Amino acid sequence: MPGPGRNEPCPCGSHRKVKRCCGERRGPGEDDLARAFLAQHARAAAHELHHLPEQQLRDLFDDLFELPAIDLALTITLPPMLTPELQRLYDAVRDNDYDAGEEVIPAILASLDTHAERARLAREVLRLRDARRLDPPLAAAAIIDLDSGLPAFIRACLIHTAFINTGVTRTPGGLRLAA
Repeated sequence: MPGPGRNEPCPCGSHRKVKRCCGERRGPGEDDLARAFLAQHARAAAHELHHLPEQQLRDLFDDLFELPAIDLALTITLPPMLTPELQRLYDAVRDNDYDAGEEVIPAILASLDTHAERARLAREVLRLRDARRLDPPLAAAAIIDLDSGLPAFIRACLIHTAFINTGVTRTPGGLRLAA
């Protein structure tokens, strides 16, 4: 049996029409909006970088690994509960075990690397650029990387987050978190 129509009273009892109350959300979803945001800013970023020589572009994309150290907003959003994979990454960071860390990162990114998270990171990159805390060409490279779906920048954000959360690295403000 179909539910109430858009113009019928809402079954929740609010005496409002379904379309103005508990009705089905229409329009693009969060994922679609994140993709559109990334695509729009990536086009502008590509226009900004198109004149650079190939070696300078390579250097910019290589510099993305150090970018998360600029601001805590460039850390990746972690789940509220510690997963076994995340614990293994923390252990690898504490033990300085590069291979163990490399082994578990793809599994962690499989659940955390979303269009919404990439768009959030892109917004932070743009905010830092607008505040003149980040060179525009480096910001453009980060935006292009985030839009491309490649894991370079988001991976760097995850690694930096793990280093901060384990107390191995200080925050950009100089604080060391308790491990």
